[in-house]
Amino acid sequence: MKLFESVPNFSEGRDAAKIEAIAAAARTVPGVRLLDVESNADHNRSVISLVGEGDSLVEAVFRMMQVAVATLDLRTHVGEHPRMGATDVVPFIPLGEATVAEAVRLSERLGERVARELGVPVYLYAQSARVPERSDLAVVRKGQFEGLRETIASDPARKPDFGESKVHPTGGAVAIGARPVLIAYNVYLDTPDVSVAKKIAKAVRARDGGLPEVKALGFEITERHQAQVSMNLTDYHTTPIPRIVEAVRGEAAKLGARSVESEIVGLVPNDALLDAAESYLQLTHFDRRQILEQRLQEDAPSISRPLAAGSITEFARRLSERTPTPGGGSAAAAAAAMGAALGAMVLRYSQPKDGPDPALDAAIGALSADRDALLAAIDDDTEAYEGLRTARRAQKSAPDSSAAAEAYRAAVRRATEVPLVTARTAATAARRLESLRATVKRSIESDLTTALALLNAGCVGALSNVAINLPDLESAGGDGGAIRAEARALGMP
Repeated sequence: MKLFESVPNFSEGRDAAKIEAIAAAARTVPGVRLLDVESNADHNRSVISLVGEGDSLVEAVFRMMQVAVATLDLRTHVGEHPRMGATDVVPFIPLGEATVAEAVRLSERLGERVARELGVPVYLYAQSARVPERSDLAVVRKGQFEGLRETIASDPARKPDFGESKVHPTGGAVAIGARPVLIAYNVYLDTPDVSVAKKIAKAVRARDGGLPEVKALGFEITERHQAQVSMNLTDYHTTPIPRIVEAVRGEAAKLGARSVESEIVGLVPNDALLDAAESYLQLTHFDRRQILEQRLQEDAPSISRPLAAGSITEFARRLSERTPTPGGGSAAAAAAAMGAALGAMVLRYSQPKDGPDPALDAAIGALSADRDALLAAIDDDTEAYEGLRTARRAQKSAPDSSAAAEAYRAAVRRATEVPLVTARTAATAARRLESLRATVKRSIESDLTTALALLNAGCVGALSNVAINLPDLESAGGDGGAIRAEARALGMP
């Protein structure tokens, strides 16, 4: 299973409801895990990190972009960060055994679909760029939404890779591409003078002769009354975080300023932070197996790795413990995953000897995808419930906080939607398998019966979780009508 990360940037960082609606669209896609949502009001921008297999990830990002085009309006958008689209940029990052070439193909598939179905012109950037200059995102985004709107039709250099030479009226345009892991790193200064931040940014960024693989801009963060040096480290091996920290400090000192705080936006590779720790602690002969968590992961992987990656023995042991997670939702997803896997086996053995049946081939592929989605749901359910517990505690400690109330409402919605996805996937797989009963060899009918029983058990168990969370969602002010309707259609009383 080859995995990719995508980190789409959306031009909205202030309206929590709109941001949640965009993020929620990704959660409806089986096999995709939403890892992080970072929003900044001054930049008026949100960065959302998610991971999944290629097809599922493309679908999830497309659904998010649909919501962004429907709800965001670039004509009224104001923020510190440069932008040209409601969805401003969508990178695909290969993980593990996945390749850059495969990530490029994902970017092209998404780009073609976005232009065709959403009417948003698409520029391929980074390693997907078909025009050399467009490997640099700053070149693609030059002039931002307003400038692009005026020149896209008249300047041949601004012709998009997909779509017509006109911006979407409210959604603008988007850059989509493949790239390696990038670290978004910001440094705050002890002055509100944005000219200081801009001078530091110019001194450290690669395009002006600074550090290689560093992009930088200076911003005024009015909410904090501070200037910010905002950077993208496009290759942290070439220019590691400690080197950029010292460079910013040195340039700030020349201008009579200090760096007082920094932040990482989105996710960061473990190696990058360990590199920083080794550098600043001046460690010699340091072996990363000296890190407690690293040793635990190596010597007892079941302690820290996802439930779905462990053995059945380990999962059953953890399920039996007196802990709230893993619980019934994870067990339901596990049962359904085994049902989908067994169903695929049944169909493989039922292929005719004179050549594969296209209908069976298609069903086997679909059941395999269902299996992977249900395996992901084992951990999704655990994470959703743990998130609900955290949000519930936060609301109790701050009963008058609207932010805590909104976080609780989002958490209980996720705890309701995750088992609904399990039920939907299990029910779909069962219907698909049942429709092919006549083609199944008689000698393996018992396996078909077992597969259907497991899928039905998973669906029933998941629906019971939906039923128990729905009242909490509605009492928290959430609209559970659509969820209730679908759940009842799947068999929830």
